[in-house]
Amino acid sequence: MAQQKSIIKLSGTIGDLTFYQSQDGHLVKSKSSIPASKIANDPNFARTRENGSEFGSSAQAGKLLRDAVRTLMMSSADNRATSRVTQVMTVIKNYDTTSVRGQRNVGLGIATPDGKAALKGFNFNINSVLAATLYKPYAVNTTTGVISIASLIPNVDVAFPSGATHLTLKGAWAKIDFTGNTTDVEFTNLLNVPIDGTSTAVTLTPTAVPTGTGISLFFLAIDFFQEVNGIQYTLKNGAYNSLAIIEVV
Repeated sequence: MAQQKSIIKLSGTIGDLTFYQSQDGHLVKSKSSIPASKIANDPNFARTRENGSEFGSSAQAGKLLRDAVRTLMMSSADNRATSRVTQVMTVIKNYDTTSVRGQRNVGLGIATPDGKAALKGFNFNINSVLAATLYKPYAVNTTTGVISIASLIPNVDVAFPSGATHLTLKGAWAKIDFTGNTTDVEFTNLLNVPIDGTSTAVTLTPTAVPTGTGISLFFLAIDFFQEVNGIQYTLKNGAYNSLAIIEVV
């Protein structure tokens, strides 16, 4: 694809060229000269069909994950989170070493140590990475789902944006079966504290243990607010908020 540099920006199709607008600006691409029926049936495109099948499976797994924690993502995800989740799912799919090409899937890939490692540490907001926001070590009890931080001092242990007066810490424990396409999520309590020098023992406890089978994923989020006349307002529509997968078992 190419970028449109003209003062006049086109939209639509002219001949074999399609003009459109995306997050990257005004772009133009040429239409494929290969009929869809040929790609679907010609033996020469077997690899293409296999790649397409695996990509579709990875995209479905990404949607399953995103839907499970959509309430957290609403305030803590960048505009490319969907594509980045699909990208990491594609990597995890490659760790499925038992299925034939075209049928490799996230459900088997995530069951491996490498698959779990690929997902652990994923940040939903690339503009506010958790490791660069929270300096204080945290601990996750994978049996109870409790996330704890000892003696958090917000104005020392957190890289907060200018104008922020308060922050909220919250978490979640999700059971996701990427083979059966099922999820169950339990969210923790919210802890809202002023950004000052007060030391606080942070304990985030899920409301229950999620049911079902699959992989356990643990999430930690930090949202920033500015208090004005007793009311807390989110900063820049959540642009500074962090959300990450902190453990996968």
